[in-house]
Amino acid sequence: MANSKPATPRSARLGLRTTPQQEAVLRRAADVAHKSLTDFILDSAYQAAEQTLLDQRLFLVSGSQYQALMDLLEHPTQDSDGLRDLFARPTSWHEIPDQKC
Repeated sequence: MANSKPATPRSARLGLRTTPQQEAVLRRAADVAHKSLTDFILDSAYQAAEQTLLDQRLFLVSGSQYQALMDLLEHPTQDSDGLRDLFARPTSWHEIPDQKC
């Protein structure tokens, strides 16, 4: 769980608008969590952001799905003309001319 006491001073500012119903729910939840509204919203948003980013890197699968993937990696299908053609095509990043920043 995120620490409600920041290690460094907060310097960035975020603003948001809510409906009265959203505000009431957020305030009740912050009270139940014994946090300020700001800390509750920041902690909740931060956890959601981390989970969203983690979901882009970590994939959970069942044992049978994992085994099926390992089988495919260990015993790839036979080469095909279409696959050879696909890998022979230049990628989009090879088509971009070098640019100096």
